[in-house]
Amino acid sequence: MLGEFKVSKDNLELATFAGGCFWFMVRPFDELPGIESVISGYTAGHKENPTYEEVCAGGTGHVEVVQITFQPDIFPYEKLLELFWQQIDPTDSGGQFHDRGESYKTAIFYHSENQKTLAEKSKHELEASGRFSKPIVTSILEAKPFYPAEDYHQDYYKKDPEYYKQDRAGRDNFIKQHWDEKI
Repeated sequence: MLGEFKVSKDNLELATFAGGCFWFMVRPFDELPGIESVISGYTAGHKENPTYEEVCAGGTGHVEVVQITFQPDIFPYEKLLELFWQQIDPTDSGGQFHDRGESYKTAIFYHSENQKTLAEKSKHELEASGRFSKPIVTSILEAKPFYPAEDYHQDYYKKDPEYYKQDRAGRDNFIKQHWDEKI
């Protein structure tokens, strides 16, 4: 039973995922056992403390990400990876769904050699599964400095649930088509 685990707050790890618009990457991970926080933000660029407008305009090198603080004894990194893959189109190199451009590309940013190994293994397994007819283009990259997004972007699905639901319809259709069926 999950309640029986006694995990020290010192046993926390970070996971950082780019899955297109960060608004749509928070809810799947939020409020799960062992997840301490899910923060929307930016990483992989050269501009310190970028703003949303700067990232969207391009030229900063940043992508939109979520950074997850988690307890690996309760919610292992492998489960985070599995959930990540089920939120994106890993074959789209130009962005995600109706969000297009460099800042919306997909990537896994690893924080340790173990995370790198597990991410590469999960990507190879997904490629070998035959679930997608096109190649998997999601990058696996070393974590870079993370900059939290502005407050109005945090937990957006709670702030404007109607717009959130309407805006993610294409993503939900893709997920249903590719993940609700068995291979």
